[in-house]
Amino acid sequence: MNLLSNILYDMIYHSAPLILAVLGGLFAHKANVLNIGLEGMMLMGAFSSTLFVMLTGNLWIGVLLSVLCTLILGLIFSFFGITMKSNFIITGFGINIFVLALSSFMLKYLQMANINVSSIVNVTNLKINIPFIKDIPIVGSLLSGHTLITYISFILILVVSIVMYKTKFGVYVRVVGENEEAAKSVGINSTAIKYAAVLIGAALCALAGANLAVERMALFTNNMTAGRGFIAIAAIYCGGAKPVKSSIYAVIFGLAKSLAINLALFAGPVSGLFEIVPYLMIVIVLFAVSAVESRRTKIRGFKLE
Repeated sequence: MNLLSNILYDMIYHSAPLILAVLGGLFAHKANVLNIGLEGMMLMGAFSSTLFVMLTGNLWIGVLLSVLCTLILGLIFSFFGITMKSNFIITGFGINIFVLALSSFMLKYLQMANINVSSIVNVTNLKINIPFIKDIPIVGSLLSGHTLITYISFILILVVSIVMYKTKFGVYVRVVGENEEAAKSVGINSTAIKYAAVLIGAALCALAGANLAVERMALFTNNMTAGRGFIAIAAIYCGGAKPVKSSIYAVIFGLAKSLAINLALFAGPVSGLFEIVPYLMIVIVLFAVSAVESRRTKIRGFKLE
């Protein structure tokens, strides 16, 4: 029972930052902007949130300032990728490398192995225990005892679905992504829509980074995002760029991470092998989704190109 409860709790724990990155990346994806820089934006959120919490002594001021820093990063990506029309992949990787180098440099400049803000942020006090529900076996581990940003991430699945499919802005984003020239012909400012899509993604990635570093651990370590931005891109692809479906894949990847951590406790000398489970799961899921999509494009033995 305890093992199952731990697995379910950790599944939500590890899914939250992925869901935020997925939802943020969806806007850019729908606007036909390939934002490979999700990883760097998450890392910026994690680094800047802990740095500003340390400097200001306030959790939420630190989170707000980290969002502003990541928005600046989003503007840089948008300027080069959208305005200057540089290659999105090269620009995104440039963002990722820049943030990794910046955070590494700052740690060395500050002569710190990591940024620890546990004296300012009490992680235990950030967990929200829901009365009555917290005492229910299994269900309590799944629904109670998580942080504010974690709950926000799951609420945003519904919010993003509504914005994307029920609002004028969502229609504009999808129209720009599907046919930019047609969008321009009816007076839609495609550049502004693309900028907005990238900046929404940057803000959500900042929250993902803050959740990962400050809310969970009150600690920043070098390269602590560990490829989660790329996992989010995989989830977007697997979910067909649909908010609910893509978020489900994010939860699946979160479950894989949870299983790897909890089962490794019983693995003894080979526990390190379980670290590859989440990444192996990504490869398997991507292969399965690609195979299914390939079969769908075949009609009576002919593949549609």
